[in-house]
Amino acid sequence: MNIPLAERMRPDKLDNYIGQKHLVGEGGIIRNMIASGRINSFILWGPPGVGKTTLARIIAETTEAPFYTLSAVTSGVKDVRDIINKCEMESRSMFTKARPILFIDEIHRFNKSQQDSLLGAVEKGIVTLIGATTENPSFEVIRPLLSRAQVYTLKPLEEKDLEILLNSAIDRDPVLSKREIKVEETQMLFRFAGGDARKLLNIIDLIEQSTPDDQTVVINDRIVVDRLQENPAAYDRNGELHYDIISAFIKSIRGSDPDAALYWLARMVAGGEDPEFICRRLVILAAEDIGLANPNALLLANATFDALRKIGWPEGRIVLAECTVYLATSPKSNTAYMGIAAALDEVSESGNLPVPLHLRNAPTEMMKDMGYHQGYKYAHEYAGNYVEQQYLPDLITSKTFWHAGNNPQEANMAARMASLRGNMPKNNN
Repeated sequence: MNIPLAERMRPDKLDNYIGQKHLVGEGGIIRNMIASGRINSFILWGPPGVGKTTLARIIAETTEAPFYTLSAVTSGVKDVRDIINKCEMESRSMFTKARPILFIDEIHRFNKSQQDSLLGAVEKGIVTLIGATTENPSFEVIRPLLSRAQVYTLKPLEEKDLEILLNSAIDRDPVLSKREIKVEETQMLFRFAGGDARKLLNIIDLIEQSTPDDQTVVINDRIVVDRLQENPAAYDRNGELHYDIISAFIKSIRGSDPDAALYWLARMVAGGEDPEFICRRLVILAAEDIGLANPNALLLANATFDALRKIGWPEGRIVLAECTVYLATSPKSNTAYMGIAAALDEVSESGNLPVPLHLRNAPTEMMKDMGYHQGYKYAHEYAGNYVEQQYLPDLITSKTFWHAGNNPQEANMAARMASLRGNMPKNNN
């Protein structure tokens, strides 16, 4: 049978779907949507091989919805519009039981105009959009589309999930079920799979195909390592190892180990990783993990991105290496990252608190009469360009979201603010 094991084992109903219990288990949001028959647009974010495409197909099959797919790698605006036109015709058909589903794989690769072309159809309910991405949608998907589609995070499969999948493949697959299979060890099998169902099944497929028909298929650590050394691409045909290596790369920089960071960078360069993918991660890390301890890090990361686009490849690897070493050896602080996280938590808890009147603009007489802008103190009119006044909403005036880190840069910032607050006259607004 020429169909790969991973494709032969793709489940067609939710009961056979392995993993993601937080979404499809009892009480899970996606299970509840399927049960109700009302599917809202959403984006599935997670690493490769965790069931994003499979879940979309199961939803369409279960709800009997017309199902259309597009790959963001090969599709343009015209393809999107053609599919939407078909979906609009399906929506009007009296024979259609559910709203058509448009599944877009690697939706993060759509540019702004391509994503814009989806907005009207999603807004009007012509189509239910299900997107799949390995990239953080907050950075890669336009805000108007994110406001119309909930994001659900899929996790790498746990070891117990991989074990269930292994046993299921041995028992249910039409090829493996006819072979004598002996599982002696699974440590290396699960380690190489790395939470990726497709990797696991591809490794099993490779071992089965390389075992003569008259011999028992043996799965143990030695055989797994030997087979993968003979054909290292067998379990990583689509460059999916990038998810593991970029994680090691980022953690090495965060941990201030330039040697390890350069090693993982070299692995990505040698493996043909997209240089802009690496650049995006460096920019994020510069803001998240170095932040205010060395604000120049963000400038250098952005300059690296710009330089790479100007000079191209392979010379761009030198620029990436310079930035990598600089970030790895830079002082670290995540106070800005923690600050915005704390502020978002507060917004989630307290909701849309009103803006204090003195902070509001008053472009009309009516607004002035209502007290807008009254009592506002313009900081530049005061010594040191500072005057104490209330900037937070009334209910949370005592809240603190940013806490200075233990580094000279932030210590100086905190000391300056303390000095200003201690020496300046107060305004009781």
